[in-house]
Amino acid sequence: MSEPITLSNLKPAPGAQKTRKRVGRGNGSGNGKTAGRGQKGQKSRSGSHNMRPGFEGGQMPLYMRTGKLRGPHMKKSMPMGPFRTQSEIVNVGSLAEKFPAGTEVTPEMLVQTGLLSRIKHPVKVLGEGDLGHALTIHAHAFSASAKAKIEAAGGTAKVIERAAPAESEQ
Repeated sequence: MSEPITLSNLKPAPGAQKTRKRVGRGNGSGNGKTAGRGQKGQKSRSGSHNMRPGFEGGQMPLYMRTGKLRGPHMKKSMPMGPFRTQSEIVNVGSLAEKFPAGTEVTPEMLVQTGLLSRIKHPVKVLGEGDLGHALTIHAHAFSASAKAKIEAAGGTAKVIERAAPAESEQ
């Protein structure tokens, strides 16, 4: 039976602790002379050799060599600046479900019925779904298919004019 473990006889399991590698202790050790640091260069010198991630020794780094997706003019880039457009979107099919025939639909009514959460941006009507009855819809923009479906059902699509943005005075 083994003796109980106490603070006086505690020690790690055999093989749990490795002895540290003693570098620079002669050629016979296998890590003599340059001590595993190779020949010359920044990483072989003493002191810190911390370089930022992506540093390539003065060569033009990869993140600067590759192409960028900037500006509003490229299809895959994020729209920026004065060319950014955002719209609150409503489909014709959801209007047909929520409103009975002959209703005048305004952006405020869309918020009341829950089709929109707010009217922070201009409202645009898209042509997804079917419209079986006539509605008069007031919105800032209409897609071509939405306008065609509204007029085919006997309704009208009225465009709300946007207020021009106020120019800053200097």
